[in-house]
Amino acid sequence: MTNRSLALALTVATLLATQAHAAAPTRFVFGAAAAPAGHTRVAPGTLYDAARGYGFEPGAEEGARYFSVDLPEGNYAVTVVLGDDGGVTATTVKSELRRLMLENVVVAAGQKVVRTFVANVRTARIAAVPGVAAGVVDLKAPRETETEAWNWDGRLTLEFNGSPTAVQRLEIVPARVPTVFLLGDSTVSDQPGEPFNSWGQMLPRFFGPGVAVSNHAQSGETYRDSLARRRIDKILSMMQPGDTLLMQFGHNDQKQIKDGRSGPFTTYKAEIKTHVDAVRARGGLPVLVSPVERRAFDEAGQVKPSLTDYAEAARQSARELDVPFIDLNTYSKTIYGALGVEGSTAAFASPAPGKLDNTHHNSYGSYLMAKAVALGMRQAGIPLAVHLVPEFRFDPAHPDPVAGFTVPPSPRRTQQRPLGDEGNPPVGPKTVNGRTQ
Repeated sequence: MTNRSLALALTVATLLATQAHAAAPTRFVFGAAAAPAGHTRVAPGTLYDAARGYGFEPGAEEGARYFSVDLPEGNYAVTVVLGDDGGVTATTVKSELRRLMLENVVVAAGQKVVRTFVANVRTARIAAVPGVAAGVVDLKAPRETETEAWNWDGRLTLEFNGSPTAVQRLEIVPARVPTVFLLGDSTVSDQPGEPFNSWGQMLPRFFGPGVAVSNHAQSGETYRDSLARRRIDKILSMMQPGDTLLMQFGHNDQKQIKDGRSGPFTTYKAEIKTHVDAVRARGGLPVLVSPVERRAFDEAGQVKPSLTDYAEAARQSARELDVPFIDLNTYSKTIYGALGVEGSTAAFASPAPGKLDNTHHNSYGSYLMAKAVALGMRQAGIPLAVHLVPEFRFDPAHPDPVAGFTVPPSPRRTQQRPLGDEGNPPVGPKTVNGRTQ
């Protein structure tokens, strides 16, 4: 790529992303090269400093680096220039808590490639809007205040996986683009450490720079928790007309039956309606997603369902409330059946030798579930599905083989299972540390 074409690509990306915004972009150059006008050079050892407002996070290891920039809440178009004169590079970029943005971008030696994606930054503060009082999200401590603090700290943190010299330039500008909000349980939420992962963390990879994904799901929660902890209020305070909210609960709602006052066809459906009404009042599009199935097979090798009533209740609610429906429960069962009894183990987290978590996916499994959700958006005719990347294809009956899965793992690991599944306690001590404040 010539310098002229590189400059043109950056200019186009900036114009596309900013649209009506007038804020000046933030531009960085990495390495020893002199910084062009309007850019800030960042030396390799530049650690994040609150007074400076940017820098590398400590603890870079295993081919990954973390770079943070202080930013107000909102959506941002992030443009990276990738390549290295010294050799071929392959770079994967994740944002905040391991949200996959760019997957294995290969650049030949001496070449440059420009890629743009949109990342979302938020804080726990809830701004007052019609129908929503000002306040804060009731975050879970210490999970969200320490282990998952990167999701709430008013910074954009980017994880660069691959050659440390591959990222040459970085440009961040406000982006006035529609948002796909996510709300759900641990199978949707941003999991802070390997081997756990969720479809919500993988979904951004399948959208181009014309849309943002903002994940507000949390482990162990239900529709009822969304109301009580004000997660839905936070989404409503950020929502603009034309935005979409995907909602998938069921795993933990199922456990509420024990209290004697809950059930899939009573309180669960009532709480769904409360969410749908609130989103519509803000001009958004509510979308119901049936709960992703757990991994279980009968003696004949057929998938054994455990969430049938909640999947049916979600389907009924979508029909009764006239909202789009994504049947992830059926998609996931089709995927597990196609992978088989043994093959499906490759899609689930194994936090310790001999331990398999049959509820929570690893990166490969969540990648497949995210593709199923994206397919469901397209098949349901959801308008924002037009922003899926042009090369997107998926058939649940013929899932991508694990041998071809190339997303590199993040350095941070944990043996503690996500919250909410009392039937299978943690298999070891927590090993993930939060951001140093």
